[in-house]
Amino acid sequence: MLNLPDPSHPAHTAGGIFDRLDAEWATLCADASVQAAVADWLMADHLGDDVAAVTDSWARTLGPAQLLAALTPHPAHRSDALADAVLRALLVRAAGHDRSATLAARIIVQAMVPAAVRLTRGQVRPFGGRCFETVGHTVIVALYEAARSGRIHHRASRPAANLMLDALRQVCRELAADRETCGIDFALVEDWSDADLGTGGYAHAWTVQAAAAAAGLHDSTREQEAGQARLELLALLLDAMEAGTLTAADAQSIAWHYSTLPTPDAAAAARAGTTAGAWQRRRSRAVHTLKAAHASVA
Repeated sequence: MLNLPDPSHPAHTAGGIFDRLDAEWATLCADASVQAAVADWLMADHLGDDVAAVTDSWARTLGPAQLLAALTPHPAHRSDALADAVLRALLVRAAGHDRSATLAARIIVQAMVPAAVRLTRGQVRPFGGRCFETVGHTVIVALYEAARSGRIHHRASRPAANLMLDALRQVCRELAADRETCGIDFALVEDWSDADLGTGGYAHAWTVQAAAAAAGLHDSTREQEAGQARLELLALLLDAMEAGTLTAADAQSIAWHYSTLPTPDAAAAARAGTTAGAWQRRRSRAVHTLKAAHASVA
């Protein structure tokens, strides 16, 4: 069911692996047999009525689109027990050996695509063949294999984060040939201080932390704070770097300063190979640029 191209012969199609997953997902959603299978699963697992309620649907018309919506955290109640229950039910099915197992794993992959994109960004390097598309293939294969592994975490409110951690470990092993230090502390997700992040929130939190570590945005060898405000700042800086609005040094000048334990400008400047005054001016310009970019899209 997961029709991934051979990584040794990547298809030269616009948008890459994640766009192709989205296109395949649209096809799955339009397949009446897939819709019927998903509806049967949800009823058998006694989840149909709850999923129908949160998606404003009739239970017998539930399909992959509604299932994906149920796996997405709702802003009004971020600790989403239903999303956890649905994901665990899918993981149980994905551990099987029939066609329904591959379909369940494929749905899990689609639900985790946003986190997978973050993970991919954090592992891309300008050398060693680690371009976005190549790493993306590795991440998706690792995520699919983690979903099929039968290793199901039952800790409350953490199945998505634990699933992605399993995938991340596999990705790091696959990329170990580059002989780089991964630079990601797996304990970060265990120490996350916001207990209300929910299923998708934990996965998003550690992927932002992973990408931030790879980009050098942490002001120490171990991130000292783990809260929603810090997460939002790091995500904003990562997005600005990806868009070309800020350079890595610009983002570091902000991330290292706006922290509960800020790095002194003199120490930060020494790390960056410049003077404290130049570092302060860089941060001032970076903040102005970031505000201007944000205002232009607001």
